[in-house]
Amino acid sequence: MTGSESPLINISDESTFFSFDPGLTPIAEVEQNVLVKIETKDCFSNQITSEEQLIMDIDFSRINPATGPVFIKGAKKGDALAVKIHKIDLKQQGAIVTIPEEGFLGDKVKEARTRICDIETEEVQFLNLNLPLRKMIGVIGVATPEKTATGTPGRHGGNMDATVITEGVTVYFPISYDGALFGLGDLHAVMGDGEVCVAGCETSGYVTVEFESLNELAPPWPCVEAKDWLYIIVSDEDVNKAFYEATEVAVRALQNALKLDWHDAYMLSSIAMDLEICQLVDPRKTIRSKLPKSLISIEELLKSISA
Repeated sequence: MTGSESPLINISDESTFFSFDPGLTPIAEVEQNVLVKIETKDCFSNQITSEEQLIMDIDFSRINPATGPVFIKGAKKGDALAVKIHKIDLKQQGAIVTIPEEGFLGDKVKEARTRICDIETEEVQFLNLNLPLRKMIGVIGVATPEKTATGTPGRHGGNMDATVITEGVTVYFPISYDGALFGLGDLHAVMGDGEVCVAGCETSGYVTVEFESLNELAPPWPCVEAKDWLYIIVSDEDVNKAFYEATEVAVRALQNALKLDWHDAYMLSSIAMDLEICQLVDPRKTIRSKLPKSLISIEELLKSISA
């Protein structure tokens, strides 16, 4: 991926969608290996602007909009769509909410509450506390036969809420339809792994990305390449099943890439692989397995696990 110094294509947030439906009409067609700057709304569709507004006061059918879909020329079914995240530019204000009976401790949540957070260059202000800025993308993915709602994660991506999807990484998705029909949204200024109260610091902004289609390398689950690490992101209604699947795929990757037998690859995973939480509050829970690039490259990973 090369790109250019400034985005060649700008896509506004005027066109958003709420399911990764292959029947949707693309709002733009873009070439591979050029920069595309995509404007996003926040997860509330920009409906919350003050602490007096509570979650029950907004139109809930507009939760988790994704800008798109974007048709990537030359991207074919069965390929992997590589999405390089070059830059995330956030607006100066975000919001976090509680919803009665929702979240990991939902049984203890008795009231709806909204807090507005100021977003600065390097920090986020919550009440009188300053937290380091940790920009990330919550919803990102491609069209799927399930026509999955943008608020739900899956093999296509979606609402994975993975803190590792940030500036500088490349995310790899399995393409189910020609053109991929890509979309993203739900930016966060900061969020902890787990997103336990159902929200991070939710905000809007701009994401500059670059696309490349990798021939016949569709992974079974989204993968992320960071500077030193590779991640396999798995979602399931049962978090234990998600952990099992992420472990099984990672062991298979080590076995195939390093020419090990299964038991040696399994032992290697126990000393080299980490299992981490993404989010625990969506209909499907999301976790990730983490492998060091010193052991396996992204090319080896994709070849080892692609169908």
